[in-house]
Amino acid sequence: MDKKLVMLGMIIGSTIGAYVPVWFGASVFSFSSVLGTAIGGIFGIWIVFKLFN
Repeated sequence: MDKKLVMLGMIIGSTIGAYVPVWFGASVFSFSSVLGTAIGGIFGIWIVFKLFN
């Protein structure tokens, strides 16, 4: 597995995960955005592993 793909999946997942709570009225700096960043990053890495393994 290429490290660049894993990093790209993490970045895209983290970005999307951070903005999901913003769509529902929360701040970018809220706890829910921080939690969404972590969950989105893990989900992005998981997607990359599923697609390329």
